[in-house]
Amino acid sequence: MTSLVEVDDADFDWMLGKAAGRDPRLALPVGGVDDPATLAHVRGIARGLREGGCRATWMIVSDGEVVGLCGYKEPPKSGLVEIGYGIAESRRRRGHATRAVAALLREAERDVGVRLVTAETNLTNIASARVLEKNGFEQTGRRIDPEDGESILWGRAVDAN
Repeated sequence: MTSLVEVDDADFDWMLGKAAGRDPRLALPVGGVDDPATLAHVRGIARGLREGGCRATWMIVSDGEVVGLCGYKEPPKSGLVEIGYGIAESRRRRGHATRAVAALLREAERDVGVRLVTAETNLTNIASARVLEKNGFEQTGRRIDPEDGESILWGRAVDAN
Protein backbone atom coordinates (compact mmCIF):
# COMPACT_ATOMS: atom_id res chain seq x y z
CA MET A 1 0.00 0.00 0.00
CA THR A 2 1.25 3.48 -0.87
CA SER A 3 0.34 6.49 1.26
CA LEU A 4 1.32 10.14 1.48
CA VAL A 5 2.86 11.62 4.64
CA GLU A 6 3.22 15.39 4.84
CA VAL A 7 6.90 16.35 4.80
CA ASP A 8 8.52 19.02 6.98
CA ASP A 9 12.02 20.48 7.38
CA ALA A 10 13.02 17.82 9.90
CA ASP A 11 12.17 15.13 7.35
CA PHE A 12 14.50 16.73 4.83
CA ASP A 13 17.29 16.78 7.44
CA TRP A 14 16.66 13.07 7.98
CA MET A 15 16.66 12.28 4.24
CA LEU A 16 19.93 14.21 3.91
CA GLY A 17 21.49 12.22 6.79
CA LYS A 18 21.74 15.25 9.09
CA ALA A 19 19.28 14.16 11.80
CA ALA A 20 17.29 11.26 13.16
CA GLY A 21 13.86 10.67 11.66
CA ARG A 22 10.81 12.01 13.45
CA ASP A 23 8.99 8.71 12.96
CA PRO A 24 11.05 5.63 13.87
CA ARG A 25 8.63 3.46 11.89
CA LEU A 26 9.85 5.03 8.62
CA ALA A 27 12.97 3.88 6.78
CA LEU A 28 14.87 5.14 3.76
CA PRO A 29 15.52 2.98 0.70
CA VAL A 30 18.95 1.79 -0.36
CA GLY A 31 20.66 4.78 -1.95
CA GLY A 32 18.27 7.25 -0.31
CA VAL A 33 15.25 9.04 -1.74
CA ASP A 34 17.21 11.28 -4.13
CA ASP A 35 20.49 13.15 -4.50
CA PRO A 36 21.22 16.06 -2.11
CA ALA A 37 20.76 18.74 -4.79
CA THR A 38 17.30 17.46 -5.71
CA LEU A 39 16.31 17.14 -2.06
CA ALA A 40 17.46 20.74 -1.46
CA HIS A 41 15.41 21.91 -4.46
CA VAL A 42 12.26 20.10 -3.27
CA ARG A 43 12.86 21.40 0.25
CA GLY A 44 12.83 24.96 -1.13
CA ILE A 45 9.57 24.28 -2.95
CA ALA A 46 8.06 22.83 0.25
CA ARG A 47 9.13 25.86 2.29
CA GLY A 48 7.63 28.23 -0.27
CA LEU A 49 4.37 26.32 -0.23
CA ARG A 50 4.20 26.32 3.58
CA GLU A 51 4.99 30.06 3.70
CA GLY A 52 2.16 30.58 1.21
CA GLY A 53 -0.23 28.68 3.48
CA CYS A 54 -0.36 25.66 1.20
CA ARG A 55 0.00 22.14 2.63
CA ALA A 56 1.10 20.29 -0.45
CA THR A 57 4.37 18.34 -0.22
CA TRP A 58 4.45 14.70 0.79
CA MET A 59 6.72 11.71 1.25
CA ILE A 60 5.53 8.68 -0.68
CA VAL A 61 5.52 5.79 1.80
CA SER A 62 5.16 2.10 0.99
CA ASP A 63 5.34 -0.56 3.70
CA GLY A 64 7.08 1.83 6.10
CA GLU A 65 9.68 2.99 3.59
CA VAL A 66 9.91 6.47 2.06
CA VAL A 67 10.16 5.61 -1.64
CA GLY A 68 9.81 9.12 -3.07
CA LEU A 69 8.42 12.64 -2.84
CA CYS A 70 5.51 14.39 -4.50
CA GLY A 71 3.50 17.56 -4.31
CA TYR A 72 2.43 20.82 -5.84
CA LYS A 73 5.11 22.94 -7.47
CA GLU A 74 3.40 26.22 -6.44
CA PRO A 75 0.20 27.16 -4.62
CA PRO A 76 -2.91 26.86 -6.80
CA LYS A 77 -3.65 29.87 -9.02
CA SER A 78 -6.97 30.44 -10.74
CA GLY A 79 -7.97 26.83 -10.03
CA LEU A 80 -4.80 25.42 -11.60
CA VAL A 81 -1.96 23.53 -9.89
CA GLU A 82 1.09 21.74 -11.32
CA ILE A 83 2.30 18.58 -9.61
CA GLY A 84 5.68 16.93 -9.49
CA TYR A 85 6.79 13.52 -8.23
CA GLY A 86 9.88 11.37 -8.05
CA ILE A 87 10.66 7.85 -6.92
CA ALA A 88 13.96 6.65 -5.46
CA GLU A 89 16.00 4.98 -8.17
CA SER A 90 16.12 1.70 -6.24
CA ARG A 91 12.31 1.63 -5.96
CA ARG A 92 11.20 2.44 -9.52
CA ARG A 93 9.01 0.27 -11.74
CA ARG A 94 6.91 -1.00 -8.84
CA GLY A 95 3.80 1.19 -9.29
CA HIS A 96 4.69 3.68 -6.55
CA ALA A 97 4.47 6.72 -8.84
CA THR A 98 1.10 5.67 -10.25
CA ARG A 99 -0.34 5.19 -6.77
CA ALA A 100 1.24 8.43 -5.50
CA VAL A 101 -0.27 10.49 -8.33
CA ALA A 102 -3.67 8.91 -7.60
CA ALA A 103 -3.26 9.97 -3.95
CA LEU A 104 -2.17 13.46 -5.06
CA LEU A 105 -5.34 13.73 -7.12
CA ARG A 106 -7.41 12.82 -4.06
CA GLU A 107 -5.63 15.60 -2.13
CA ALA A 108 -6.32 18.03 -5.00
CA GLU A 109 -10.00 17.07 -4.96
CA ARG A 110 -10.17 18.19 -1.31
CA ASP A 111 -8.38 21.46 -2.10
CA VAL A 112 -11.01 24.15 -2.78
CA GLY A 113 -8.43 26.11 -4.80
CA VAL A 114 -7.96 23.36 -7.40
CA ARG A 115 -10.05 22.55 -10.46
CA LEU A 116 -7.33 21.43 -12.91
CA VAL A 117 -4.14 19.50 -12.15
CA THR A 118 -1.28 19.80 -14.62
CA ALA A 119 2.07 18.09 -15.05
CA GLU A 120 4.99 18.14 -17.44
CA THR A 121 7.17 15.27 -18.63
CA ASN A 122 10.26 15.19 -20.78
CA LEU A 123 9.48 13.75 -24.20
CA THR A 124 11.80 10.81 -23.51
CA ASN A 125 10.37 9.98 -20.06
CA ILE A 126 7.93 7.30 -21.20
CA ALA A 127 7.49 5.87 -17.68
CA SER A 128 6.32 9.20 -16.24
CA ALA A 129 3.99 9.76 -19.19
CA ARG A 130 2.48 6.33 -18.54
CA VAL A 131 1.92 7.23 -14.86
CA LEU A 132 -0.09 10.28 -15.91
CA GLU A 133 -2.07 8.38 -18.54
CA LYS A 134 -3.00 5.71 -15.97
CA ASN A 135 -4.35 8.51 -13.77
CA GLY A 136 -6.57 10.03 -16.46
CA PHE A 137 -4.32 12.88 -17.60
CA GLU A 138 -4.47 13.96 -21.23
CA GLN A 139 -1.82 15.65 -23.31
CA THR A 140 -2.57 19.36 -23.64
CA GLY A 141 0.47 20.54 -25.57
CA ARG A 142 4.23 20.66 -25.83
CA ARG A 143 6.95 23.14 -25.06
CA ILE A 144 10.68 23.43 -25.51
CA ASP A 145 12.75 23.98 -22.37
CA PRO A 146 16.22 25.43 -23.05
CA GLU A 147 17.80 23.01 -20.55
CA ASP A 148 15.60 19.92 -20.72
CA GLY A 149 14.50 19.90 -24.36
CA GLU A 150 10.99 19.06 -25.53
CA SER A 151 8.33 18.42 -22.89
CA ILE A 152 4.78 17.14 -22.98
CA LEU A 153 2.17 19.15 -21.06
CA TRP A 154 -0.61 17.22 -19.31
CA GLY A 155 -3.89 18.14 -17.63
CA ARG A 156 -6.72 16.54 -15.70
CA ALA A 157 -9.80 18.11 -14.17
CA VAL A 158 -10.60 17.17 -10.58
CA ASP A 159 -14.05 16.54 -9.17
CA ALA A 160 -15.78 19.39 -7.39
CA ASN A 161 -14.66 19.81 -3.80
